[in-house]
Amino acid sequence: MKKQKNSGLGFIIDKLTNSIENVQSGDSFPTEISLLTKVELKNITKKNGWRFNWASEIKFPERDIYKLTIANNPNIIQGIVSLEVKADHVHMHLIESAAFNIGTNKTYYGVPGNLVAFACKLSFQRGGEGYVSFVAKTRLVDHYIESLGAVHFGGHLMVITTEVALKLINKYF
Repeated sequence: MKKQKNSGLGFIIDKLTNSIENVQSGDSFPTEISLLTKVELKNITKKNGWRFNWASEIKFPERDIYKLTIANNPNIIQGIVSLEVKADHVHMHLIESAAFNIGTNKTYYGVPGNLVAFACKLSFQRGGEGYVSFVAKTRLVDHYIESLGAVHFGGHLMVITTEVALKLINKYF
């Protein structure tokens, strides 16, 4: 399989919430995270506002693609994350909020934080002690240090440690 170029993740942690929070009302909604199906993938296109080519991402057998939805509303995908379980941690390849959760007119706060917290939870479940790694865009390294508590590991590599992972998991789960 052809290696995909990774220029770094550029997601913004808008707010660490207890789940996801409606921007207008402040109401919080419980969420569910489950594997994205190939049927659902047909609607995850640039034409429908998604920036990444998730159809190519799902072709990597070592990666699992997860979707974030509001509980009891599984048809509206709030965000998506691509994760690879390594021997001692989870690596986050891609993460994206739905177009309606990006920018000044977004519907919900907390989507990226929720997905990162899930990656931490998966790391604990798979023996990685909560450790999560990802490659960041240069301009966002400080943002991830401040908003998530991630550690800059050199170059563009960011790592979420056990202590930080526990805080995120306790906040979202």
